[in-house]
Amino acid sequence: MTETMRGVRVVEVASWTFVPAAGAILADWGADVLKIEHPVTGDPQRGLAALGVMPGAGSAGDFMMQVPNRGKRSVGLDIASEEGRAVLAKLVATADVFLTNMLPSVRGRLRIDVDDIRADNPDVIYVRGHGQGAHGPDADKAAFDGTAYWARAGMADTLRPAELTEPLGARPAIGDVMGGMAIAGGIAAALFERERTGVARVVDISLLNTGMWQLQGDIAMSGALGLDDVLRFAGGRGGNPLVANYPTKDGRFVFLNMMQADRFWPDLCTHLGRPDLIDDPRFANAAVRAEHGEECVDVLKEAFRARTLDEWREAFTTLSGAWAPVQRAPELKRDHQVVANGYIQVVTDADGRDYDLVGAPAQFDGAAHELRPAPSHGEHTDEVLLDLGYTWDELIELKVAGTVT
Repeated sequence: MTETMRGVRVVEVASWTFVPAAGAILADWGADVLKIEHPVTGDPQRGLAALGVMPGAGSAGDFMMQVPNRGKRSVGLDIASEEGRAVLAKLVATADVFLTNMLPSVRGRLRIDVDDIRADNPDVIYVRGHGQGAHGPDADKAAFDGTAYWARAGMADTLRPAELTEPLGARPAIGDVMGGMAIAGGIAAALFERERTGVARVVDISLLNTGMWQLQGDIAMSGALGLDDVLRFAGGRGGNPLVANYPTKDGRFVFLNMMQADRFWPDLCTHLGRPDLIDDPRFANAAVRAEHGEECVDVLKEAFRARTLDEWREAFTTLSGAWAPVQRAPELKRDHQVVANGYIQVVTDADGRDYDLVGAPAQFDGAAHELRPAPSHGEHTDEVLLDLGYTWDELIELKVAGTVT
């Protein structure tokens, strides 16, 4: 497995996907991530499969627990109790990072806010994941990626094609995993600074800011042009027919992304089997193609509809400009680049069920990550507490009291 963060311990008091996704990345990189869960209810995301509200009604396994929790160790611990809080203090004393997405009011009630955790370990890097940010009137309001990242940050509207009148619906955890990447990067930077200077920072990441970061090109464009709405492109983007989706014979699409249109136009026409278009006066250069944009798009659509997507994959192997097949998520497992780089790993849980999981985007020394499954609820409680110095008798007392799993 990757050992870039070998020796780093993360104590995670978080649920759902946004902040736990950061813990999964750190686990992919070799960190020891201790997921603290209530000894009875656990992470509420565990209940979705049992309730049958996920696709497959639970028959597909608890795949949404695997995505943000693979490679961790689970400790069932009631941190709301005095005994449980004392155990947490001992765990935090051994940690490099404390990671949470609890709301400010909950952090205060559980005594896990910055000052509380720093009293347990003054050198710990304290990391908070927020919906709308650490400050402002909505800092203590609940949020999921569908609200703070997808709707409020503008993703749902900005990504809406011109021909649609309603916002796009979000895909599962799409903003959560992006926010998790941002958190993991912030933690890596904070660990680096602490190693260099001894300073332990408080790191704040929000879903709102993550969505805005991704849309900053549109935000900057709108400000520069004085727009109250984003520019929506039909056909060729920005008047360039060589940046657009084109339908194939079998109802699929090819996406062209040739920003230097004049450079790639002759080669594209040749690969399309339409060399006659190269010197067509309507399309001879970028300026006239923009003037005849709708006509050019229609001609290219007709050309693309002559072959299937697989036929274009073969024909375009020597095409010099940037292009891509518009793939469906299930197809990625067969993509030769995905296979060659080990981007998807098959992970088997304790029940023998296989899951296709995507490794953290940063690889080291050209090696793919060797992913491990998510833990079962409280699976590692005994081994973690015994390592802390608790005796079996003490552990049994905690179990009888309902403090630990």
